[in-house]
Amino acid sequence: MSTLTHSDSVVVSVPPEALYALVSDVTRTGEWSPVCRACWWEEGRPGEVGSWFRGRNETPERTWETRSEVVAATPGREFSFVVGGSLVRWAYTFEPVDGGTRLTESWEFLPGGIALFHERYGDDAQRQIEDRTRAALEGIPATLAAIKRIAES
Repeated sequence: MSTLTHSDSVVVSVPPEALYALVSDVTRTGEWSPVCRACWWEEGRPGEVGSWFRGRNETPERTWETRSEVVAATPGREFSFVVGGSLVRWAYTFEPVDGGTRLTESWEFLPGGIALFHERYGDDAQRQIEDRTRAALEGIPATLAAIKRIAES
């Protein structure tokens, strides 16, 4: 598996600003993420560029926490954060379309994350990277479907 980026989109029947308000409230992430169970703000003004939040993630195999920095916060246009400050970038973009908003979720495994995995996992790094990549590929459509359901209800 060589693709370390992925994105997918869904049209949601709400205006971009309203959808942005929902998605950028990281304290609600546990409502739609298949892996992240909870998030909370730790540092800075919630939702602004430079603020940090922590997330608790769970799979059947393990539970772990991450710390992420908001790197883009333009209401109605983009909300993005980088896990660990340099490991993985998650982005949500909001495009007005007839009947609502095209919400795109993007994921990119950054060079810092790849280097960390090689340092941490050694000979098992590639398998670990592939596992995380597969989780993102499978999780993005599930996340988008759940956000759509919540936003439109």
